[in-house]
Amino acid sequence: MQSKKHDGHGDLIPPALLRGVLFLVAACLVIVAYARITDKPLVATPDDSIPVAQERRIVLEGSMSGAATVFDIDGNVIADFSSDEGGFVAGIWRVLQRERNKHGVALDAPVRLARYENGRLALHDDLTGWRAELIGFGADNAAVFARLLD
Repeated sequence: MQSKKHDGHGDLIPPALLRGVLFLVAACLVIVAYARITDKPLVATPDDSIPVAQERRIVLEGSMSGAATVFDIDGNVIADFSSDEGGFVAGIWRVLQRERNKHGVALDAPVRLARYENGRLALHDDLTGWRAELIGFGADNAAVFARLLD
């Protein structure tokens, strides 16, 4: 019985596959370069021309345990979430804290919770320019903030 010797220089990656991958990488670079050079607008961002149907300024307070409290701008408690149910709100609070620390602005300032006429729900921080399109985190998480507008 004869065994074939493998010298390690065989076709580990078929040449056609390698050419295809290189073509895709080059195509991506060309598309990105074109978009940057021509200042193409970001089409994945939501349309800001849609009017706001409902808006509320809220103050978020959270903890690393997942507990969170939401206040109105007068300091009244709107919602108080235990660590079992407030994980998403506390996560948003942590992101806000990080963004505000980066910009050196007040950590306890209110944010705008807005429902647009098309049903889109977003959280805006006017101090840093940060915003979150809440449906991107799933319908259940968006519903937590939607209830704060009711």
